[in-house]
Amino acid sequence: MNKTWPVTLRAQVGSDVVVLRPLGRRDANNWLRLRSVNHAWLEPWEATKPKPTEGTVVFGDYVRSLRKQARRGASLPFAIEHNSALVGQLTVSSISRGSLWSATMGYWVGRQTAGRGVAPTAVAMAADHCFTTLGLHRMEINIRPENERSLRVVQKLGFRDEGIRERYLHIDGEWRDHQSFALTAEEVPEGVLARWLATRRETR
Repeated sequence: MNKTWPVTLRAQVGSDVVVLRPLGRRDANNWLRLRSVNHAWLEPWEATKPKPTEGTVVFGDYVRSLRKQARRGASLPFAIEHNSALVGQLTVSSISRGSLWSATMGYWVGRQTAGRGVAPTAVAMAADHCFTTLGLHRMEINIRPENERSLRVVQKLGFRDEGIRERYLHIDGEWRDHQSFALTAEEVPEGVLARWLATRRETR
């Protein structure tokens, strides 16, 4: 049995509250509305399949698949809330142990939420959870070089740039290059969230 899921993480950032919690079937209407409103905003960065499959993905089936992976300990599928409103999604995937103890993280937030510190806070919370509760050693985030807003998130959190992975993922209908960023537990003994919040205070 997976002892690390389900889990809810919370951070107070000034007067704002950012929460990571399991994405559930009850999120269907809000999630679908958020995705619809932000379709043009998100489409350039969306993962696609080189050989598309027929049929429409049903939200309930999508959540069921995410839960199955989480129960196996292979992923952590979070909804991102900002002041009690659903504003995005963050998924820790490819959780590996053995001699690697690493995972990959992906995230998105709606356009109205971008630039408000929500995404960095969510990524920092998830990274801390992986380093402490899961005991992972390394977190990796891969971003298209053109995605300037997402690049700013990892730069704010001090993730190391490990270079370009050519034609790494199928995104928006083509194989796209990605810039790879990583952070290991030894680099943030104080915690990613604590460092991020301290940096915010210093720059204000």
